[in-house]
Amino acid sequence: MDAETLVLYVMLYVLLPLWGIAGILDWWCHRNTNIEATSGLHEATIHCVMGIQIGLPVILSLLFEVNVLILILCFLVLITHELVAHYDVHFATGKREISIWEVHAHNYLATLPLFLVLMIIVRKWDVFMKLITFDFAGEFGLEWRKEPLGATGNYAAIYMIVMSIFVVFPYMQEWWRCYTYEREQKKEMV
Repeated sequence: MDAETLVLYVMLYVLLPLWGIAGILDWWCHRNTNIEATSGLHEATIHCVMGIQIGLPVILSLLFEVNVLILILCFLVLITHELVAHYDVHFATGKREISIWEVHAHNYLATLPLFLVLMIIVRKWDVFMKLITFDFAGEFGLEWRKEPLGATGNYAAIYMIVMSIFVVFPYMQEWWRCYTYEREQKKEMV
């Protein structure tokens, strides 16, 4: 196996699944601290925003050829996601318990996207060089990925389905739980 394929497989079969596992653990910690009755809908909305932030470049990178546009988006998301994550923890602190398990999950959720972008740079060095030398000609379109991903070539579809079931759906459920709780609280106050 050549080094480029090995890097790809580390991304697909180690880093991306670890990111999903960390997301599940984080959600589980929120559920165990009764997020709907503590930090509530505001924090659940922040979690959805962070999921969308990271999900967008992941999906684009799985479906389309990585070019300067996608690489710039990855860098912007890393920065904005980190800012939102700091705000999230600041907001939740004092409103609910943030367990050591949640802190560890946050560590992975913050660092794995950085590692993924670094691995993309290793695999797409020519694109990175175009970015830093401002050689953007023809680099802002979306072109379907030519290289099939994974052992079967169906990795992108399988990954997106698994992540939808085990990460996206639980966070949507968390948001709905918080929304319903907040609505019920408002009804009781009237």
